[in-house]
Amino acid sequence: MTVAIVLALYVVFAALTLPRLLRRAAWADRAPRLAIAMWQAAGVSVIASALLSAFAAAVPASVVGHGLAELFEACAALLSDEAALNSTSARVALVVGGLILTRVAYMGAAVLLRARRERRRHAEALTLLGRHDFDLDALVVDYDERLAYCLPGRKGHTVITTGALRSLAPEQVAAVLAHERAHLRGRHHLVLAISEAMARAFPRVPLFEQARREVARLIELLADDVAARRHQRVHLAAALVGLATGKVPAFALGAGGETALTRVRRMLHPQAPLGRRERITGVLAVTTLLSGPATLATAPGVVAFLAHHCHSFLTL
Repeated sequence: MTVAIVLALYVVFAALTLPRLLRRAAWADRAPRLAIAMWQAAGVSVIASALLSAFAAAVPASVVGHGLAELFEACAALLSDEAALNSTSARVALVVGGLILTRVAYMGAAVLLRARRERRRHAEALTLLGRHDFDLDALVVDYDERLAYCLPGRKGHTVITTGALRSLAPEQVAAVLAHERAHLRGRHHLVLAISEAMARAFPRVPLFEQARREVARLIELLADDVAARRHQRVHLAAALVGLATGKVPAFALGAGGETALTRVRRMLHPQAPLGRRERITGVLAVTTLLSGPATLATAPGVVAFLAHHCHSFLTL
């Protein structure tokens, strides 16, 4: 029961405190990929801790330590034996764990299916309104508003309007299309879907709400960095200025948007990347967030396992 309480306290602490700590991380803009992993790992650790807290409250550590076969038998008995279910804490733990798991799975499926449905409709419209430009390797849509975005999916497309082509120089067009292809290759829409699903599954929880906003911002920084490897930063910065006022579909990923002007400053005044020691520290932090709850939850079972088998060995 102690482990269950500790994990439950961590859930509350992480959900309320981690957003403030991660937002203060000055290194995030210098390593957006690592920062995204940190936000995602924080969310996973909270959900995993909640599930493992329920599991630890329902199943004694000594049962876990005696082997998987007995563990499954104990769980089956707990579900079928009316006497076992008389334990209020066990019943509450099972219900809470089941609700959390069901909520996450449902919202994840809902977010993915809705986005897929909307992207499919938009793709059908693009086949009628757009034409493929082989030189640009993108769909060109006759539209005065300056837009450039990608439509993720199995057959992802980069899209640019004639308004953007008229206002941007060829070098700027190439840079912004490289930004969009970075989104497609990195499957960034799935990363955003995870954050969106967590935020919808647990509304008003600071960690998930902040993670949704920060991951969306960091995804754009990451795509900027990928595009800047092959194109001059000044060209990408100029393209971002030209596309700053464009509004892309909600289910697409666009180069412009609210963060464009902030990203322009970042492109024109790049900071030094993280050093090796800083990156190793960040990777260790992500690993701790992901493995910490499971390690804490299984520790009593491992101790019980060792105590049981060591005792059996000594009595031989």
